[in-house]
Amino acid sequence: MATWQDFEQQAPELAALVRARFEAEKHHVLATLRKDGSPRVSGTEVEFVGADLWLGSMYHAVKARDLQRDGRFALHSHPGNETMEGGDSKIAGLAVEVTDEVELLAFAAELPEPPPTPFHLFRLDLRQVVHTSLEGDHLWVLNWHPGRPVERIQLH
Repeated sequence: MATWQDFEQQAPELAALVRARFEAEKHHVLATLRKDGSPRVSGTEVEFVGADLWLGSMYHAVKARDLQRDGRFALHSHPGNETMEGGDSKIAGLAVEVTDEVELLAFAAELPEPPPTPFHLFRLDLRQVVHTSLEGDHLWVLNWHPGRPVERIQLH
């Protein structure tokens, strides 16, 4: 399992860019898999707490049920405006539900405003992080996988 802290240690500059994108706006786009395998896109919020990146959900929401059944996800930062200022970030991995009441309460205590209860909570196991930015006339893609160096790819 690759935590957010693992990512920060392995790719600190990229982690700072990606975190800035996710903290710049509150709402992001989450892709999950429906029971039939087709994609579902939902709005979501994420939290950086401790060593992890977390995703919460209203109790019994369809995105939570999707993740309980199949934890694979893709998360896209709020796209921002047409300038691509600050870039564009995406995270893919496996969402692992936390059901331990003590851990749920500890998480909620770390937030400025506790979530309505009951709620679902997922710790995000990072499998890939991508940040795309526009520099002059070139599109740059930074691509990270756990245990590998960051790839820097220039697209024309």
